Amino acid sequence: MPRAVGRLLVTPVDGDAPVRSRRLRVLGLGERDDASFDDFDAFADRVAEVTDVPFSMVNFIDGNRQFYAGLHTPAGTRRGADLGATAAGSGRSGRYVALDHGYCPHVVVRRKALVLDDVCDYPRFAGNPVVDDIGIRSYLGAPLIDRTGIALGAVCAVDTVPRPWGRAGLDTIKSLARELVGHLRSREENALGL
Repeated sequence: MPRAVGRLLVTPVDGDAPVRSRRLRVLGLGERDDASFDDFDAFADRVAEVTDVPFSMVNFIDGNRQFYAGLHTPAGTRRGADLGATAAGSGRSGRYVALDHGYCPHVVVRRKALVLDDVCDYPRFAGNPVVDDIGIRSYLGAPLIDRTGIALGAVCAVDTVPRPWGRAGLDTIKSLARELVGHLRSREENALGL
């Protein structure tokens, strides 16, 4: 359900959430049970290195929450708590966060990259909890649209200072998203024995 703050819509309406949730379950994504997600952490590290940011994520989104499958934090701890995430059940790492936390749900619903040089320049995004809670000031994200046409989540880079991402930043995050979608396809084909 979208959350309104004043007259601004904080969480976008997501009509594709049920289909996305089913697809994530089929792919075995959206839950972190084992070391099979280490490659997503490595990918998040690469995103942070390429974009020179303190935080980056590979984020899968179902109808109820976001899951940081890949996470890069400044301290290198990969702790979701650094970004306000919590654990979900015993043995689960703290990588779950509410839908109104951050900008990836907007990327998924829009099915387009989102470039925010300074989130405070956009009233719709300035009131997001990540601004006050974590100090996020800039965001660069692109959707992960799989072979079935479903936007499963987003890959993103965020910084605590405004960043002029420009066309180069947009091209970079879109290229990284395409690369990761290729990895997801290979992962699915390997699981099916294709």
